[in-house]
Amino acid sequence: MLIARLIAETTECETRLDALSGALAQSGVPLEAAAMPEGDDGVLELHMGEGDPAAVLNAIDAVFEPAAMLVARGAIEVPRLFVSDMDSTMIGQECIDELADYAGLKPQIAAITERAMQGELDFEAALRERVALLEGLAESAIHACLADRITATPGAKVLVATLAALGTRTVLVTGGFHHFADPVAEMLGFHRVVGNRLGVEGGKLTGGLIGPITDSAVKAAVLRDELSGLGEGAHSLATGDGANDVPMIEAATYGFAYRAKPKARAAANGRVDAADLSAVLTLLGIPRDSWREG
Repeated sequence: MLIARLIAETTECETRLDALSGALAQSGVPLEAAAMPEGDDGVLELHMGEGDPAAVLNAIDAVFEPAAMLVARGAIEVPRLFVSDMDSTMIGQECIDELADYAGLKPQIAAITERAMQGELDFEAALRERVALLEGLAESAIHACLADRITATPGAKVLVATLAALGTRTVLVTGGFHHFADPVAEMLGFHRVVGNRLGVEGGKLTGGLIGPITDSAVKAAVLRDELSGLGEGAHSLATGDGANDVPMIEAATYGFAYRAKPKARAAANGRVDAADLSAVLTLLGIPRDSWREG
């Protein structure tokens, strides 16, 4: 069975449900039941038989234009594992772009970042190209950037703190850098951090990276490895926004694209487009009296 939940403006809900039912029938996934679960969170829950989750998401998208939605196979449960991207997901910025501003290179580097996140460039090559442009920048610029530019995404603290309070293992895995990810993880309450390491000598960036690269394959591998230690049947949650998050999103039980690039959005079975990250808690069915502020 497919179960879909959406947070949307439900004015004229009956009319919209009729339109959705028709669209789902055309997609070969007939609607079997629809209801508003208990509570006042504006969640509409739909039940369907077997079918393609992507077809359901696209039909919902076209009819309701929801703020957030999730389509899952079987009952929706609190995940045992949460793995998330950092830049433009847990925080509202791309760290390398903001850091580049201190070197007077933000437009040049941001253009490369955007193409990499769209999946137009090889991730590792694009990362090394951008880092090389930062050669000679004082390490102190990182600390200034963290203090002045980097902010948590709305709802991020609540999402991480609530899941952790419910016993979920939380991992921040980023194609960015430990210089940023470690303090961000501490701020948000993640249990583990996986990321890249900037080369630093004499208080300045070398323009290189130390050790292996955390790319899309590593992100997915971290999710699978963490999940393997949590027992058979454990559910996982992933959030991300860029093309390098696609394998991780696809590997998760609940893979959410947060205000994402098209490739990530198409790969996800959960989408948050016009809400903050606490919408994920609502779609998972976690009541507000269980939410934590961090």
